[in-house]
Formats: sequence, structure tokens, C-alpha cells
Amino acid sequence: MKVAIRVDSSLLMGTGHLMRCLTLAKQIKSQIQAHIVFISRDLEKNLNYLVEKQGFTLYVLPKKTSHKQLTGYEQWLTVKQQEDAKEVKDFLQKQQVDLLIIDSYAIDYKWENIVRPLVKKIMVIDDLANRKHDCDVLLDQNYYADMKLRYQSLVPKYCNQLLGPEYALLREEFYIAKKTLRKRSGIIKNILVFFGGSDPSNETGKTLEALIQLKTTDIAINVVVGASNPHKDSLKLICDINNFNYLCQVSNMAQLMAEADLAIGAGGTTTWERCFLELPSIVVAIAKNQVRLCEEAAKAGVITFLGVKECVTAKIIANELAKLQNKLLEKPKTLNNKKIPIKNFL
Repeated sequence: MKVAIRVDSSLLMGTGHLMRCLTLAKQIKSQIQAHIVFISRDLEKNLNYLVEKQGFTLYVLPKKTSHKQLTGYEQWLTVKQQEDAKEVKDFLQKQQVDLLIIDSYAIDYKWENIVRPLVKKIMVIDDLANRKHDCDVLLDQNYYADMKLRYQSLVPKYCNQLLGPEYALLREEFYIAKKTLRKRSGIIKNILVFFGGSDPSNETGKTLEALIQLKTTDIAINVVVGASNPHKDSLKLICDINNFNYLCQVSNMAQLMAEADLAIGAGGTTTWERCFLELPSIVVAIAKNQVRLCEEAAKAGVITFLGVKECVTAKIIANELAKLQNKLLEKPKTLNNKKIPIKNFL
């Protein structure tokens, strides 16, 4: 069994797509005997090295200078999607791939049609529901009130749709942490700050400013940043000065979430990690595609949503923290989760 995964990471798009694909790759290996190869382009501030570090084969597409005519998510690829597909096709022609997994907002049915004859099955990971796909399986792990209807006209009738947080891609460490999860008192004694692997707009710094304003000397503050965070040196200095615990590129996020009483961070996959471990959270949308997810999650009682990053200031975060400090935190609504049964789709 051979599985190929087309996914990128960069300063522009962040690291979330790659990280969730690494999680899925590990789930696949735990279910079936499979050789898994990642197909990723050499982009600015990528984390491609993590693929080989975690034991998977990596095929690197050549670095390209992004064309000026590229717009929207296609800028993430740095080439037209048809060119990207042809480069991947050249690789696939030398392989016998049973399952091709695609995780990119820049790719749709036009890309998929080009490589379709060379693979047995195609799986797409998406959450935008804004373009058509030629795929056999579609995964959207996010919650929307109309999630059962969003892809009806966008995928073939035979496509298996895996929709909602019950299919959230959680690393094994979260299942382990869940088994011994403590019952929180509702009192804030430990705050976890994490805005993803890159955080180019420095929402972490904004949050630290809010925490400094509150003079939270009796609360443990754990600040997690990714290796690709362009502000990591200045953030470490702020943490050292204010006695905050600075952590870079951690491998024990589940433990940190289990120990925390409150999280402050971004939307996206981390929403469901926090939710699974029953961790109350204050959330800022750091990308347009996170806004509706955050709004729906807030309505469902999963998070406290402050708004988009451009509108959320350190003062707004500080005011929200001040309100929460004066009352017992309520446990957010949690989710049941099951690992994706890959063998059922092959």
C-alpha cells in the first residue's frame, strides 16, 4: 500500500496543514501497512524537515519565484495549480499510489483531474467549501450548523464525506491525556498561550502585553511558539523579563493543555484539541477562513470568540481576562472523536 500526501507549509500559509497531515499519516500507519510519501514544495519558512524527522519519505518540489499574476490562495503554491499538478504527475508516473491525499486551499478539481488517472483513490482535506473537487473521500473536521449540506454540489455523489469535529485529526498524545484528564475547578491558575506555528502578525506578543497589564503574578503563564515564528527571539525576551514560561516547538501540547485552566489562541485545528481536553479558551481568528468556524464554535458554546486579529487589541484581551478572573470558568462543550477508518475507503 502506497499513500502520497500533497501538502505545504510556509510563512504565508502557516504550518497547520502540514501538522494535521502528519497526524493523519500516523493514524494511517497505525491502521494499515503503508509506505507514505509527502510531496511538498520548497517554500519560504517551510517545515518540510519535520516530515523526515517523523519517519516519512519526503519528495520536494522545486522552489519557484511567485508569479505576479497569481491571486488568492494560488499564491501559496507560487505556481498555477495546473503547473503544480503536472510536476506532481511526473512524480506519480514513477510510483504506484493507492491513495493520494490533498490538503491545499489552492487546489481544486482542475488539479485533481490531471493526476486522477495515476492513483486509485483521492482524499481531500478542506474546510472552505468554496470550490469543486474530484475526490473519493472528503474530510472537513470543523463544526458548522449546515455542515451536512455544504459540499453537496461540490463533490461527486459517490464521495464519502467525513464531516464535523468527530473526525478531527488529533495526535495520539491527546487520546492518552484524555484518559487521565483532571476535573478543573474553574479557577484560573495556569494560562496557555499558543497562536500556531508561525504567527506572522504576532498575536502572541499582543496577548503577552495584555497579561502584563493584568499583572498576573499568581498565575503560571506557558507561552508556546513554533520554530518558524519570526518573533520568537523578542517573545523569549519578554517572557524572561516577566517570568513567563517560554517554550519553542514543543512535542507535549496535550500535556500543556491538560495542565492549563484557560487557553488563549487561534482558531483552526487547535480549537478541537482544546475542546477534546475540555479546556476553556479565548480565541482570535488569525485568518479569514477561521472566522465562520470561530463564530459557529462560539454559538455552540465551545469557545469565547473575540473577533478577527485586526480588530482585537491587547486591551480587549486584557478586559476579557479580567472578566474571567472574577468568576469560575465553565467547562466548554466537548466532542466525541473517532479516528478516520482509512481502510474502509481503499
